[in-house]
Amino acid sequence: MILPLLLAAASPVAPPAYETAIRADYAKDLGKLWDWFHRNPELSFKETATAARMAKELRAAGATVTERVGGTGVVAVMRNGAGPTVLLRADMDGLPLKEASGLPNMSVARQVGVDGVEQPVMHACGHDTHITAMVATARRLAAMKDRWKGTVVMIVQPAEERVGGAAAMLKDGLYTRFPKPDYALAFHVNAQQPTGTVSASEGIQYSSSDAVDIVVPGIGAHGASPDAGKDPVYMASQLVIALQGLISREKSPLAPGVITVGSFHAGTKHNIISDRAALQVTVRANDEKTRAELLAGIKRVAEGVGRLNGMPADKLPVVTVSEGTPTTINDAALARRLNATMTTVLGAPAVLPFEQNGMGAEDFAYLVQPELKVPGYYFSVGGTPKAALDAAARGGPAVPTHHSPLFKIDPEAAVVTGATAMTAAVLDLLG
Repeated sequence: MILPLLLAAASPVAPPAYETAIRADYAKDLGKLWDWFHRNPELSFKETATAARMAKELRAAGATVTERVGGTGVVAVMRNGAGPTVLLRADMDGLPLKEASGLPNMSVARQVGVDGVEQPVMHACGHDTHITAMVATARRLAAMKDRWKGTVVMIVQPAEERVGGAAAMLKDGLYTRFPKPDYALAFHVNAQQPTGTVSASEGIQYSSSDAVDIVVPGIGAHGASPDAGKDPVYMASQLVIALQGLISREKSPLAPGVITVGSFHAGTKHNIISDRAALQVTVRANDEKTRAELLAGIKRVAEGVGRLNGMPADKLPVVTVSEGTPTTINDAALARRLNATMTTVLGAPAVLPFEQNGMGAEDFAYLVQPELKVPGYYFSVGGTPKAALDAAARGGPAVPTHHSPLFKIDPEAAVVTGATAMTAAVLDLLG
């Protein structure tokens, strides 16, 4: 779906002075800061060095900083007299991937995650640009206090990739220990969007996401005597197929939804019927009603497969939702206002109509849930030069996607555009 934005005449605009200053800062030391973050990624809830570096940089920018909020989270508060409060959020965790981007500063880091497993780590989603842009924004706001009044709360959030960091920071008092925001803002770099551009919806920005674990019990037996047991591989295979019936035959065709089985593990040897199979499933939806229906349906279908195969009541498949985040919905009035601001500051050609072209998810949603009464604005920032995207469209080299070992974007363009847009939004809301 494409949502129209408020666009001005498509004439070029002169960059604001703060964009020029951000670009100069990147050349001076922010590029080196991004390089350090890229070489030293850390896994979710293990971002101790990243958090310490961000705390140091935000203190140097003039903010009052509190560390270890919600685990490794950092909260930096910049006060400038009476006025509204704006929250800016940047996520900082990397992903368990071995980088193969070919960049000269490729990560060779390895780390033991919260699951106890040591893995290679890389910034395969651009969070290194988000936190660098936050430092750039903090510096500009500190230098421009004559142009705004109020409070800016900058949060460096852990564990977005496990969709747990925002909820953890809220649980640790983000909205009670620190000024509660009147507005909450965030951005994400987008490798499939041209550099120098931004895009934001006036409604849904991201889908919900739930990580579902399903354990399918069986009754072990010799592979030559399947009748003597209950085969969990067979039952789990039935379940993989049956789950798609929730999408094709129970969900409204007008309500987007996805169920994907990403992991299937069972057995130890060719001729042994095991007593257990385990599935890992991701579930996506664009509204909370569909999300609830799919999650309830998975439990019902899983238990039904067990009963169909004659399993006793105490050995039916067990469904657990281990991680999840709601849909990310931009506040319509705030989005219209700030999209107009982006048009004024960046120029109409730089503000692209929003199009949801996948069912990615974001735990920023927790910060702007309706009951909190905090309007939210989440926007995307282009990360790949238009020439590279055009070449890929003509059959040239593909542009690597997020969460790929090949992932790479133009960090300077992402940081400069992201920080310029964030600064413009704060000046609009607190000006």
